[in-house]
Amino acid sequence: MLLRVLALNLAVALAKIAFGYASGAISILSDGFHSLTDAASNVVGLVGVRAAGRPPDVDHPYGHRKYETVAAAAVTLFLLFVMVEVLRNAFNHLTGRAAPHAISPASFVVMVITVAINLFVIRYESREAARLASEVLLADAMQTRGDVWTSLTVIAALAGARAGMPILDPLAALVVAGFIGYASYQIARATTGILSDRIVISDADLERVVMDVPGVLGCHHIRTRGSADHVFLDLHIWLPPEMRLTDAHELSHIVKDRLMARYPQIADAIIHIEPPPVATIHN
Repeated sequence: MLLRVLALNLAVALAKIAFGYASGAISILSDGFHSLTDAASNVVGLVGVRAAGRPPDVDHPYGHRKYETVAAAAVTLFLLFVMVEVLRNAFNHLTGRAAPHAISPASFVVMVITVAINLFVIRYESREAARLASEVLLADAMQTRGDVWTSLTVIAALAGARAGMPILDPLAALVVAGFIGYASYQIARATTGILSDRIVISDADLERVVMDVPGVLGCHHIRTRGSADHVFLDLHIWLPPEMRLTDAHELSHIVKDRLMARYPQIADAIIHIEPPPVATIHN
C-alpha cells in the first residue's frame, strides 16, 4: 500500500522537477523538491513497517524499530540539502543572476494535475488508515494535505507572475523552502528525542494508573523511552513487606496489564518489586 503511495508521490515530484527545469519556473521546481519529502516519508514508513514486523532476536532484544529512526535521520539530511538547493535557486532569481522565464499555461496544467493526484492520495490514505487503524498512513495523509496548500500557493504565485509580477515566482520558492525547513525540524526533533531516550509518557500519568491498583503503596523510578507508538517502560512499585512473593509477583502483573491496557503503545513494561521506605511504613 505504501509502495503505491510512494510511486504516486515520486511521479508527482518528478513531473514538477522536470517541468520546473524545462520551463524555468522556480516555484514549480521548488514544489517538486518539496514533493520529494513525501516520497522520503514513505520510505521511512516502509522501513518502519518492515522493521516493526521483525521480532526481537539475540542481537536485538528490544526489536528493530530504531532502523526507522535512523532512516528518518537520513531523510533530515536529504531535506536540508534540498532546502539549500531551493534557496540557492530562489536567491539567483531574486538577485537577477538568473533571468526570469515566461509562465506558460502548461505550468498551471502541471500544477493542477499534481494537486488532483495529491487529493486522491489523501482520500486513499485516509480511507485505508481508518480501515487498518494505521498511524503511518494517517500521518502521511495529514502531511499531504499540507502539500496541497503549498501547491495552491505556488499556483497563486504563478498567476501573479503571469499577470506581470515575476518576483512572485522566486518568492513562492522561498515559501516552499520554509515548509521544507519546518519538515526537517519536525523530523530532526522526533529522531533526536528517540535516540536520546527522551521521556515518552508523563510520569504523573503513569503513576495515577499504578496507584489505582489496590495493594500498591507507591511507585518511583519511572522511566519511558522509544517512539510515540512503541514505548518501553520500567518502574519500581512499593508493596507491603509482609506480602508473599507469589502474591507480589501476581500484583506486579496486574499493574503491568493495567498500564498496557491504558497505553496500548507500550511494547513492554518491566515492574520491579520492593518494600516501601521505612519512613513510609511508619507513616
